[in-house]
Amino acid sequence: MENCIFCKIIAGEIPSAKVYEDDEMLIFKDIQPKAKIHLLCVPKQHFAYLAELDEEKSALLGRMLKKVADLRGELGLADGYRLVINQGELAGQTVRHLHVHILGGEKLDWE
Repeated sequence: MENCIFCKIIAGEIPSAKVYEDDEMLIFKDIQPKAKIHLLCVPKQHFAYLAELDEEKSALLGRMLKKVADLRGELGLADGYRLVINQGELAGQTVRHLHVHILGGEKLDWE
């Protein structure tokens, strides 16, 4: 997508602090962290909402979640982490490209 900041990060047009990348996804540090560890897991395929999931996108989201679980030790999340997917403006979604917030590295309160 032309004006999508995450698509530009994926394309290398905007720098990011990458911690993992493969053919399907990118994990990088959030520039406005809400926890000691705050990463974003972003599919390279552009879509904005869970409502857009078909079988292919559902499988991709499953692989993304599995990759986070597989990398938890390397990411400093062995003691626990929280995953958040905001959907829509009222939920706090500011970038219209589906992404999973990965929060951890400290005790997380529920707010």
